[in-house]
Amino acid sequence: MERFADCFLDLDDPRGPNALHDLTEVLFIALLATLCGATSCCDMALFARIKEDLLRSVLELNYGLPSHDTFSRIFRMLDPKGFEKAFQRFMAAFSASLKLGRNKGVIAVDGKALRCAYERGRSHMPSLMVTAWGAKTRMALANVLAEEGGEAAAALSLIELLQLRDCIVTADALHCRRDTAEAILAAQGDYVLAVKNNQPKLLEAAKTAIGTARRKKGKRSAQGKEISHGRREERMAVVASASMVAKELDFPGLNAFAMITSKRGADKTVERYYLLSRYHRPAQLLTIVREHWGIENRLHWTLDVVLDEDLARNRKDNAPANLAILRRLALNIARAHPDKKTSMRGKLKRAGWDERFMFDMLTNMR
Repeated sequence: MERFADCFLDLDDPRGPNALHDLTEVLFIALLATLCGATSCCDMALFARIKEDLLRSVLELNYGLPSHDTFSRIFRMLDPKGFEKAFQRFMAAFSASLKLGRNKGVIAVDGKALRCAYERGRSHMPSLMVTAWGAKTRMALANVLAEEGGEAAAALSLIELLQLRDCIVTADALHCRRDTAEAILAAQGDYVLAVKNNQPKLLEAAKTAIGTARRKKGKRSAQGKEISHGRREERMAVVASASMVAKELDFPGLNAFAMITSKRGADKTVERYYLLSRYHRPAQLLTIVREHWGIENRLHWTLDVVLDEDLARNRKDNAPANLAILRRLALNIARAHPDKKTSMRGKLKRAGWDERFMFDMLTNMR
């Protein structure tokens, strides 16, 4: 509890001076409840009632247990940017205790809609949380809620929170922008950005360079095959230098173009094009792009299937953003637990049934 309190000590309490429940204690209970599968503020209050004896053994709880209204009010009022800074401090301490070192390898940036987190009459515009995902650690590294500037502006804010030296930032075509590339390079990182018809000049240059490279002799391509979930997928990567057109295109740091073709069974072959700030071998590029999809398969899918994020109906004020950050923090803690044989859903169920296992997940942060 002391380590947790240290990380959240500087978080401003948005409530008035007459607030009774300690903010850090309420957040600690919310995190424990989420680690046990809680998906709403009502679940958190129920968890507190059921685990009262356990909670009183580690917390003071001078004014009793917080109600679901208390949880809801705090998450609605809490500043998401301040909560994200606390998330960053917690993850830094957590990484240090696990001796993970600084970020390396692929960092995938992508947004995820909080589909039921919208005000009345705005179902077409649900909140969007943009997350940086570390492929090596398989953890969420930072999170920013997309506001008026949209996902692209949120991604820029996200990049500013990260240390990117020795990292490769991957993102879809929405983030194939000059300002995004400049931000990544300024943070001493490299990028692999998908390019589509939203950047027609860049896409045409990529297709021309790849076509020329494929006609030349020499090993400029690599192939990969995978059989998973009853499907067979074949992929091929081609990488070509962009030195001849980089000055004309005026895209920051552009060093190479790449194309990956993929074919699943009898499906049509799909071609995807990328901009690279550093020349990668084709085989290495296949790995980089494959690792990018970890944010979909290991984070977004898990949030929806295990913690029902798409069904979460917290809509008011800052609650959608704060609870999204809390869910990502809980998944990071659960994923870091050394029990590799138990699924994520199994870990959360076991935490709810076995108090020793629940605290064992937290004591990884010693």
